[in-house]
Amino acid sequence: MIRLPVLAAALLAPLAAAAQDLPTAPYLPLDLAVKAADAALQACTAEGHNVSVAIVARDGATKVMLKADGSGPHTGASAAGKAFTSAAMGRDTAGLAGFIASAPENAGLRDMDARMVIQAGGLPIRIGEALVGGIGVGGAPSGEIDATCATAGLTAIGAAE
Repeated sequence: MIRLPVLAAALLAPLAAAAQDLPTAPYLPLDLAVKAADAALQACTAEGHNVSVAIVARDGATKVMLKADGSGPHTGASAAGKAFTSAAMGRDTAGLAGFIASAPENAGLRDMDARMVIQAGGLPIRIGEALVGGIGVGGAPSGEIDATCATAGLTAIGAAE
């Protein structure tokens, strides 16, 4: 009788140890993504701007897309591209545009991925020190306004700017 439990424990112990060694990574929960997108949309709507807001996960997959009533047909793609770019590059899209403009050898960044949009309005989402995604806003009269609305989204979830 004692042999069976001892044998089972001996066989299963390596599996338990291996499971403990699996890597873990921070991620952006859906409820936080929805809250950030809604806050960004509301910030722009309050100023009279009909925009779209996109939130992507760290891997670039779209988690949330909100389009304000009356937003232009191009705003969804713009917001998604800005969010993707911020998540992929880990930086704000306005700063990336400046980085590219400052050195011609960086121009190739524009062509790295067809989904990238290098215009102001995209910000990385960091929870603590971890990059967990990107937020993009498109459709306001300027990228600066888009970025201000995106910042409202980050603030709503306590994400670092």
